[in-house]
Amino acid sequence: MRPVRFNIHPKEANISSAIATVDAPPGFGGEGFFTTKLSDVVGLARKNSLWPLPFATSCCGIEFMATMASHYDLARFGSERVGFSPRQCDLLMVMGTISKKMGPVLRQVYLQMAEPRWVLSVGACACSGGIFDTYSVLQGIDQVIPVDVYVPGCPPRPEAIIDGFMRIQDLVGQESVRRRNTDQYKALLSSYGIE
Repeated sequence: MRPVRFNIHPKEANISSAIATVDAPPGFGGEGFFTTKLSDVVGLARKNSLWPLPFATSCCGIEFMATMASHYDLARFGSERVGFSPRQCDLLMVMGTISKKMGPVLRQVYLQMAEPRWVLSVGACACSGGIFDTYSVLQGIDQVIPVDVYVPGCPPRPEAIIDGFMRIQDLVGQESVRRRNTDQYKALLSSYGIE
């Protein structure tokens, strides 16, 4: 048997040219410290650690499974943990047809989530009722809960779901820490009958 040898001529790795560094803005940094706003730090932490709660009722749920699988890997955006308990999640992803009977259940799941919470409406059925213009199908989940980002499509491709998720991340990262206490947010919730 011949011995197998790898890296017969090993090269020393030079990573100093491969890593780009940016200097801190003048006046805000020093030796071992950097100052910024609390809302920016909280927004950065929130946007990179969203815990989605999938509420899938039909074919858009299959696209979400593809989005979570290894080829698209939604976990690379900080959403490794998909939770099925509303009390532990902060992003409600509604995917698929929601009947009028399911509306109160969806609303209850939304109310059980802790603040701050965000909603991503995935697919034509969740956004506007889709092709089901009937008496039994809710014509958009925004009739029962407030929606932050809509992802159109029937069903949307995993790239579209990832794009919607990135829009949620942008929204979360720029949101003020005190936005949930503002009169506008309270008025929005009261328009849905939520105290």
